[in-house]
Amino acid sequence: MALIENTVAAGGAAFQANRDGMLALIGRMRMLEERARAASAAAKDRFHQRGQLLPRERVALLLDPDTPFIELSTLAGYMFDIPDADKSIPGCGLIAGIGIVSGVRCMISASDSGIDAGALQPMGLDKQLRVQELALENKLPLVQLVESAGANLLRYRVEDFVRGGNIFRNLARLSAAGLPVVTVTHGSSTAGGAYQTGLSDYIVMVRGRTRAFLAGPPLLKAATGEIATEEELGGAEMHTGISGLGDYLAEDDRDALRIARDIMAGLNWDRPSDDVAESFAPPVYGAEDLLGIMPMDHKRPVDMRQVIARLVDGSDFVAFGENYGSATICGHASIEGHPVGIITNNGPLDPAGANKATHFIQACCQSRTPLIYLNNTTGYMVGRAYEEGGMIKHGSKMIQAVTSATVPQITLYCGASFGAGNYGMCGRGFHPRFCFSWPNAKTAVMGGEQAAETMAIVTEAAAARKGKPVDREQLDKMKAKITAVFDGQMDVFATSARVLDDGVIDPRDTRAVLAEVLAICREAEQRQPQAMQFAVARP
Repeated sequence: MALIENTVAAGGAAFQANRDGMLALIGRMRMLEERARAASAAAKDRFHQRGQLLPRERVALLLDPDTPFIELSTLAGYMFDIPDADKSIPGCGLIAGIGIVSGVRCMISASDSGIDAGALQPMGLDKQLRVQELALENKLPLVQLVESAGANLLRYRVEDFVRGGNIFRNLARLSAAGLPVVTVTHGSSTAGGAYQTGLSDYIVMVRGRTRAFLAGPPLLKAATGEIATEEELGGAEMHTGISGLGDYLAEDDRDALRIARDIMAGLNWDRPSDDVAESFAPPVYGAEDLLGIMPMDHKRPVDMRQVIARLVDGSDFVAFGENYGSATICGHASIEGHPVGIITNNGPLDPAGANKATHFIQACCQSRTPLIYLNNTTGYMVGRAYEEGGMIKHGSKMIQAVTSATVPQITLYCGASFGAGNYGMCGRGFHPRFCFSWPNAKTAVMGGEQAAETMAIVTEAAAARKGKPVDREQLDKMKAKITAVFDGQMDVFATSARVLDDGVIDPRDTRAVLAEVLAICREAEQRQPQAMQFAVARP
């Protein structure tokens, strides 16, 4: 057993300062999440008066009781709907996550129709596409709870219309891959959104509430002069009895969710198994310590072994190449019985560290061991000695290994993730299977001060070549502006708003989240393609 020795001084001033800072960030995150829930719940009386359930009530009834639900991208769209930190509602009007429905692990996507009638919010397209990507990669059935006013025409952008076609393409890809798409259309599903219903394998409609048409009554009258009611044009009874679009007619939301659960129960689909090691030792050290380990200032050093010690079974970690490229930590461990390879950083990546990481990634691929990247790096080392030592060459090899890896890769932004170090540590651009952040994480091409100083040097050199004096006041203004731009985009409240991760998590929840996604990855790896060729052909 290679027990990591504890070096954390939990009673120290630095630990307490880190803990206070982390708790404040967690509090801000929870406040924003609660703001979105409250905005949706404000429509409760209106929903209940018309016999409907609120979106989160629908999700709760869909899920098996007392089973885990990993909600995704809760901060997505923050400050994009309203550029006011005190009023912006995150989440993009979409509730999404992975949970268990009738014993089947599913991706769930629910229109949050309590907010702007479920109209697509800024960054909502990106969130929806990421949800579908995760379903495809992890071979998860998709359950959609649809009630949407569609796109907000006041915010129309042609690129959203064109890129939006990917939503429908992905639904077709899911079905073609043998991944069932089950849709409950609780309310409106109009125009392009009608295809969100139409491209499903199983469609449940609610009597008197479902509306699915390519053109609603106002547009129909304007375009053709024809007059029809919503019910005549696209009601549940018409679609289940005449057009054949709907497969099941439900009496209300509860009945519709019961039908959806029955559909999932009737699928010949693998249920989550417990054949991973049934007994495993918890970490020796408590998860509460994770609040105080990571400094709020990414420039301060931290021993990432202490993070590992609070995540892995028995705090047992077998280091790989411990004395070579020692700032880059690689090694084997288990998380709730799931074997993993872990790569993290106690500083910048140097040639030896990159070389070691490349070797380790290839070895994990050989043994089919999933990889976890704990990002905490300011990037690859720069300078004459490192250039001569082959930093570009070895860094490129590491990036190649990450790109070519044949095992699930899971990324967690724990601290800094700067420069090409973000790429080498399997940043979001390298399509990790899952990607989460801690509230203190920072992601950028470089720090704001470094960017400002770099541009100042360039500006001064350009002035010198032209023989012109440097306007110091203007230079200082430029540096302040650059610093503000970089610093304003590097924290998780900015990056997660842009769907550059799959969500921000409390560090104390990390082990449970990693164990759950490792189980998802393991099930996906075991699900054979030939057992998945049963996509339903719509008549």
